[in-house]
Amino acid sequence: MLPNTLPVLYLNPLEHQGKTYIKFWYKPHPFLTQKLKAAAWIKYSQTYKCYVMPYSPGAVAHTYSYFAGLATVNTRYLYRPKRLRPAEGVTISTGPHASAPLTKIADLEVVRLIPLVYQQQQLIEVSYPYNQEIYLRLKKSQVCRWLTQSRCFAIAQDNQQLHTLLNELTGIAQVWLCQTLQINDMQLLRALWEQSYTKPVDYIPCPLPYLEQLLLLNYSRNTIRTYHSLLLRFLNGHQQQGLENINAFTEAEINQYHRGMVQSKKYFGSLINQSINAVKFYYQRVLGRCEVKTHNVERPDKPDRLPGVLSKEEVKRILGATDNLKHRCLLQLLYAGGLRISEVINLKLTDVQSGRNLLLIRGGKGQKDRTTLLSQKLL
Repeated sequence: MLPNTLPVLYLNPLEHQGKTYIKFWYKPHPFLTQKLKAAAWIKYSQTYKCYVMPYSPGAVAHTYSYFAGLATVNTRYLYRPKRLRPAEGVTISTGPHASAPLTKIADLEVVRLIPLVYQQQQLIEVSYPYNQEIYLRLKKSQVCRWLTQSRCFAIAQDNQQLHTLLNELTGIAQVWLCQTLQINDMQLLRALWEQSYTKPVDYIPCPLPYLEQLLLLNYSRNTIRTYHSLLLRFLNGHQQQGLENINAFTEAEINQYHRGMVQSKKYFGSLINQSINAVKFYYQRVLGRCEVKTHNVERPDKPDRLPGVLSKEEVKRILGATDNLKHRCLLQLLYAGGLRISEVINLKLTDVQSGRNLLLIRGGKGQKDRTTLLSQKLL
């Protein structure tokens, strides 16, 4: 046969179970089928309904010599750059957006503040993994003192002293609060929450009246912190315009900011809605700009997804995963009573109303009390 009249045998890459093979494609040709069937290094795949061979230079060279003068071996698709499948596609975003998280200071040691009783005094222990720089800073501190018996640094339970300590440790350590240490000074909490961010010249801290208004309206501490971080993103995403111009924003600018969050494909709809609520609260409740209406601010549609439901066997395996009676009781309270973790932790024996088969939940989400059913088995 002349070269241009020879049948063409195409070599294509094939991925199977993490390995790459070469599959053969050709127009129906009994002679080629017979030759492929006779080749020892080529096998027929029942899964892919085609002939395949190992992906190696030796196998390709052997194929070239085997079909020399009988068929044209074409490798144009074998070395073509890999293309992503639809499920692995790449989204071209609109570039960096104003809602990007703020840059944080890296590699800072952690100093923990823990309530401490020392010689019948209520103090705060300053705990940290030994660090020479932190030790020297605490030794020169205006508010810390060394407790010989407890062998630790401590300060008084005073907001002003905590402010001073935070300023003294700026740049060398992050100050974390123990969960049992409750602070209601919003200025101090703002300093603690923003201590890890890098602060350029045009950095805009969260306005203090914003946090105080949230506290005044009895928002939970978790909600206050979430709103704080989202408003901080919004303000510093427009920091070049200055706080005065930001305060004069209309619904158009707020819509543009959150529309960019949606287009970036980096955030869940719930986070975007939280950001809208946080920004709306700032304009309406703090700045008194009631013309910024909720219904005029665009919100992303929440996707309708079916809930994940555990089977009875899965629930049994979860409840039977521990032999500790207290731990099993906690798990059963979560499941049978539909309680949140914080509600289970704060539950008291007096909240169990066994005569009525009820559990009384005090101060749940939104600081609201409610009741839930108590099964006899759990009781």
